[in-house]
Amino acid sequence: MNSPKLDAGRTRKVRQFVSRLGREERMLLVLKRELYENSWDDMVADLRARLEGRPFIFKLVNRINEDLARIQRLREFEQQQQVNLSEFVSLE
Repeated sequence: MNSPKLDAGRTRKVRQFVSRLGREERMLLVLKRELYENSWDDMVADLRARLEGRPFIFKLVNRINEDLARIQRLREFEQQQQVNLSEFVSLE
């Protein structure tokens, strides 16, 4: 998904949003781009499948649940702004 052309105001809003993201959220955006071809649906399906597998490590399950909540927040912002946040973030 390539983002449509953004006007200056929306670009500023997106950049402000991205600047407030934590390392975990940035990592999710990079993983979405690099491993899941920019598909939140594929990433969520993969995480949920891991949650349902046995055996599992409790700490990992907590992290997956936290990541699923982060994904929901990032996805909602992308939908509201009609933007692909992966295009605005790197881990460096």
